[in-house]
Amino acid sequence: MSSDKMADLSTAEIETLKAFAGTLADSAAQVTLKYFRHPIGVDDKDKGTGFDPVTAADRGAEEAIRALIEATYPDHAIHGEEYGIKETGSDFEWVLDPVDGTRAFISGLPTWGTLIALKYKGEPIIGIIDQPYIKERYVGWPGGASLNDKPINTRTCKSLNTATVSTTDPALFPASERPSFDALLAETRLVRYGLDCYAYAILASGFMDIVIETRLQPYDMMALIPVIRGAGGSATDWKGDAPGTCGHLLALGDAALLGNVQKILEPAL
Repeated sequence: MSSDKMADLSTAEIETLKAFAGTLADSAAQVTLKYFRHPIGVDDKDKGTGFDPVTAADRGAEEAIRALIEATYPDHAIHGEEYGIKETGSDFEWVLDPVDGTRAFISGLPTWGTLIALKYKGEPIIGIIDQPYIKERYVGWPGGASLNDKPINTRTCKSLNTATVSTTDPALFPASERPSFDALLAETRLVRYGLDCYAYAILASGFMDIVIETRLQPYDMMALIPVIRGAGGSATDWKGDAPGTCGHLLALGDAALLGNVQKILEPAL
């Protein structure tokens, strides 16, 4: 968070908002855990053009989060995956993905998570990646990150040939980007697929080095950024700028890798 924006909010205010974000995660977990690894109906938001699953867990968790925000901070804006945007003109905006990794959720895999971000003047300042089934809650804020209230840090990785890289699915990269992704894989040591938001949590904890994604929406990204940055990592788009509407996210545990990774990705930009 920029120093100018930081000056607007006291440490006490940030702590209050961080605690409230935790309350939101608790409310979502009460919904999602009722459905996880139980029979559940699945709707397809793509309506036959692909497969974009949504369930009662997605919808119910976002409803629970929104109800608490509207009761506690009715002037705050909200941007959620399932129920869209509530514009209020506030400097504060909550960005919500109630179940990031619905495909994992309906497959019984505990790599999904609830993503909750708070943006202030356009910048994400608080982020939560919550995996309630395995009881892991990752929180990031200006200057710090934690897993279940214990500090976490990314790890040093000065060379790509020792790096572990992850992406949700290489098939998501369009033809114009896939060669650059493949070139990155050729320079790294190990790749892991299919982890959704959990890959970013593991990177923030110091066990992976690079997560790269394309075609993301703001609700897919905003909660991840404070966690990664708070743990000492870098979270940018592929050009090294602040992630935004282009859909690209590049998370690095060690920012020293940024220049080399950008050179590999440059043909795709």
